[in-house]
Amino acid sequence: MSNDVTPSPTDAISSVSAIVVSYHTGAILDQALDALLQAPELAELILVDNGNPPPVLAKLAERTKKEPRLRVLSGHGNLGFAAGCNLGARTAGSDFLLFLNPDCLLPPGGLARLLADTRTLPRPWLAGGRLINPDGSEQRGSRRGELTPASAVVEGLRLDRIWPARFAKHRFNWHEAQPTGQNAIPVPVISGACIFVHQEDFWAIGGWDEGYFLHVEDIDLCHRFRRAGGTVYHLPQVVLEHSGATSDAPGPTVEWHKAKGFIRYFDTHFAATTPAPWMWLLKSMIFGRFLLRAARSFFTKK
Repeated sequence: MSNDVTPSPTDAISSVSAIVVSYHTGAILDQALDALLQAPELAELILVDNGNPPPVLAKLAERTKKEPRLRVLSGHGNLGFAAGCNLGARTAGSDFLLFLNPDCLLPPGGLARLLADTRTLPRPWLAGGRLINPDGSEQRGSRRGELTPASAVVEGLRLDRIWPARFAKHRFNWHEAQPTGQNAIPVPVISGACIFVHQEDFWAIGGWDEGYFLHVEDIDLCHRFRRAGGTVYHLPQVVLEHSGATSDAPGPTVEWHKAKGFIRYFDTHFAATTPAPWMWLLKSMIFGRFLLRAARSFFTKK
């Protein structure tokens, strides 16, 4: 990975490709696209259609006729989030890539702020903004600690509540545990809902791991990026509203992909260094979590 400093303002201002992967996103997709297309710094917006109703696709096709910066990649079926992001990135022609969820709203001036806040950071860097819920509270996953077998057990069993002095430092979700500041700060993990990175540095680690279909791929990306010598940054001044769970994918299916993602992550990065009993406990917790959440989702819909 390169150790160069990011380009000057003149070089960077017109070279951002946004990649949005959409699967039955719903009405908020239009709002997300509108917000992106209002940014003068945006060179192109690549929408990867992993599955949307025909009326939505027809509307997008009409929109591409009026907006030359918008391109729609369709006809490949549901590749999953990671593979969809890579597909969009392969066609991108800009120096900088912005991966944005289709239910995540970029604020006015947000793209300019991303460029400004990363301009002086030594490469390689990977950055994301502060995600908030519609009620204005900071969203779970906006900034996180390193996911290890230990932090997973602490977070899953909430041992920090039982013994704060011992386990508080092992928290994975930082939105409750760590105060946010005003400047860019290094963090182990940011959310895949908003990922900003130089294209060279993104492909230097092979892009997203397409072995993840849905969920956990962002944790894996940050882990591999830091392992390769890069730094992950949280940018608190770039505030994005993220609705979340706008797709109509069945809840149990989503939870199953999430469970498989966690298993893949721990098997890939920690199996060789973690005692077998710990891995058994961890996987038991993951499958137990899946069963509970899938059941709750099923009966809630019923």
